[in-house]
Amino acid sequence: MQQKYLFEYAVIRVVPRVEREEFLNIGVIVYCAKQKFLQARYLLNEHRLEAFCADLDIAELKEHVCSIERICTGDKAAGPIGKFDIASRFRWLTATRSTIVQTSKVHPGFCDEASETLNKLFEQLVA
Repeated sequence: MQQKYLFEYAVIRVVPRVEREEFLNIGVIVYCAKQKFLQARYLLNEHRLEAFCADLDIAELKEHVCSIERICTGDKAAGPIGKFDIASRFRWLTATRSTIVQTSKVHPGFCDEASETLNKLFEQLVA
């Protein structure tokens, strides 16, 4: 029997008007300590985003989402946050904030393979 690994995930959301608390799911971040896995997957459907909020700056949004990816990989371009250990990077990414790009609360689960779980969650919650 294959071992199950504890993982945590959060949904990446676009919240164009924070005061209205309306959001659109655009991605997922998955963290699995035992597999040393931290990765995000996202989709910026520009037509859907423009319909959701016509005055949204798509280029700026892309830069914010790309920074999430850089932090996940520990890229030098992520700045000081990219130098944190993997668990600290995940906690930083999922901290509560009042900005256009936010994450949901963190949810736990068990998986066999974190990358497969990332793809499954992405299909269920975003695509």
